[in-house]
Amino acid sequence: MIAGAIVAALFVTAPQQDSVVYLFSHDSKFEVTAHKSGLFSFAGHEHLIRARAFTGRIIYVPSAPERSRFEIVVPAESLEVLTPPDTAEIRKVTATMRSDVLDVAHHPEIRFESTALTRTSDGFRVTGRLTMVGKSQDVRFDVTTTVGPDTLRASGGFEVMQTAFGIRPYHGGPGGVVRVADRVTFHFEVIGLSCGPSCAPEH
Repeated sequence: MIAGAIVAALFVTAPQQDSVVYLFSHDSKFEVTAHKSGLFSFAGHEHLIRARAFTGRIIYVPSAPERSRFEIVVPAESLEVLTPPDTAEIRKVTATMRSDVLDVAHHPEIRFESTALTRTSDGFRVTGRLTMVGKSQDVRFDVTTTVGPDTLRASGGFEVMQTAFGIRPYHGGPGGVVRVADRVTFHFEVIGLSCGPSCAPEH
C-alpha cells in the first residue's frame, strides 16, 4: 500500500522573461489508488487516497511551451485514505501508510520535478523525477492541458512500482491475506489561476 500523491509548489528552474505564472486553485485534486493483489485479493479492498490540501505554481511559456518547467510537492502527512467507507479500516490503513509505508517522520514530502516537456496533440508528454521516501525514479506521462489568459487546466496520471522506491507493498489482515499490489496509480486534475507580475519566476 502506498499513497503518494503529489504537491505544494511548482516553479521553473531558470528565468523565463515571457512566462505566465499559474497558482493552483483549491479545486485542484491529486489522488492515488493502491491496488489489491494476491490469491485472496477478493478479501481486501482497493484504497483511494487523496491529498487533503496542496498548493502549486506552474510557469508556462506561451512562445515556447516546451520550455515550461515545474515542480510538484505534497506533504506526506496530508494524504488521507477515502475508501473503503469503513471508519475503523480507514484509520488503520491511513496510520499504516503514514508510519510504515511513507515514514513521514523522516520523509515529510513527496516531490516531482519536471526535466523535459514535449508537445502532443492535446497537451504535453512530461518527463521528470519522482521522489518518495528519499529515493528518486524517472517517470514519464501524458498531460492534457487547456490554456487560457487567466486559467490553465491540466489532467493526467501515471503508475509506479513501490519496490522501485525501496517500499515493501503492504500485507496484513487476518492471516495476512490482505495484500496491496506493487503497482500504484497516481491521478491529478489541476486548475491554475494566473497570478500576474506579483509572483514572477525568481532569477
